Amino acid sequence: MGVSSSPLPAPAMPRSRPRKKPFYASLWVQVLLAMALAVALGYVSPARAIAMKPLGDAFIKLITMILTLIIFCTVVTGIAGMQDMKKVGRVGGKALLYFEIVSTSALFIGLVVGNMVKPGSGFNIDPLTMDAKAVSDYAGQAKAQSATDFILHIIPTTVIDAFAKGDILEVLFVAILFGFALSAVGPRCKPLIDLFEALTHAVFAVVNILMRFAPIGAFGAMAFTVGKYGLVALGPLAKLIGTFYLTSILFVVAVLGAIAAAAGFGILKFLIYIKEEILLVLATSSSEPALPTLMEKLEKLGCSKPLVGLVVPTGYTFNTDGTSIYMTMAALFVAQATNTHLTLMQQLTIFSVAILTSKGASGVQGAAFIALVGTLSVIPTIPVAGMALILGIDRFMSMFRAVVNMIGNGVATLVIARWEKELDGPTLQRNLSRPSA
Repeated sequence: MGVSSSPLPAPAMPRSRPRKKPFYASLWVQVLLAMALAVALGYVSPARAIAMKPLGDAFIKLITMILTLIIFCTVVTGIAGMQDMKKVGRVGGKALLYFEIVSTSALFIGLVVGNMVKPGSGFNIDPLTMDAKAVSDYAGQAKAQSATDFILHIIPTTVIDAFAKGDILEVLFVAILFGFALSAVGPRCKPLIDLFEALTHAVFAVVNILMRFAPIGAFGAMAFTVGKYGLVALGPLAKLIGTFYLTSILFVVAVLGAIAAAAGFGILKFLIYIKEEILLVLATSSSEPALPTLMEKLEKLGCSKPLVGLVVPTGYTFNTDGTSIYMTMAALFVAQATNTHLTLMQQLTIFSVAILTSKGASGVQGAAFIALVGTLSVIPTIPVAGMALILGIDRFMSMFRAVVNMIGNGVATLVIARWEKELDGPTLQRNLSRPSA
């Protein structure tokens, strides 16, 4: 018998493992390092640190430049591609109900903590000695707004005007109408839907390019904050800052943590998953620069594009948990610092008014301070001039306000996606365990 001449199978080549990215190439490491350098520069050379402000402003403008386009394209393509139009209304209704319950709870927590800790007691400030001019500019912007005014504000004067002003709610309103219209027309609008789909991918590619400059933007914003206000300025108001920071952390861990656990995922895993966004918001004191990448990450976790497009932008106006805690706590601080006694009815009035005024304090830095001035104006016995006390540290307060706002909206999106059965608990836990970048 002859020996078989069939060739032996070639030995299997070992698979080359993908090279692990060095830790210093991670965005969160670069942002964290930039923040540390900024704090050092602000402490050593305040004048030079203040001069870094354009770097932070430029980065925020770069992101907000395309923010409305991202929201419009995401919502339009999402709704137009949906088979069940009832789902859009159902998701919107659930989101607004969730937002109202959680943000009102945050207002109540701020009121309770403010009464228990009394961060303003012992200051004994005479309002007549305060610099009222420092608050007058904000007071001019703090106009009383009824529920009707708020609803009418959602409708833009023209479609172009919504994009020109960069108003998230107005753009969202136009996008929802446009998405419904494309869905109603049907196949004839398929080329237009494909165009928006391609534009969405292109816009997110632009975001990925711009995020490479995040460490530079974070450096500029943080350097300006430390250089302008100085870490020494935190001393006299350390009790208020510490109380607010601790309350915010407890709110995220306890309240949002309980909501997350009920929805089948861990809050700590989620915080690690969005660590880049958290650091970016801390540095810039605004939650808007993190909105595009937050939306992208939520989609990667399994949330549908239309749900993310509806819940996240809407939450930036209606679900401001960090701002809610700040408003009631800061209002009590001003009253306590100026020895202004507030009755239970007056505190409930502040609480009720803040339910509405907090809805206008979206991601832009300083908006919550304006809303607070407007809230205090309804109680004549509280001297609005007392707001000058916290004007100097508002930038430090806004860091945590914006972070809690962003985290709250991320949790809300995942919770509503779970309610809609878009993803199950095990899948969500598995996706959260993967590297976010």
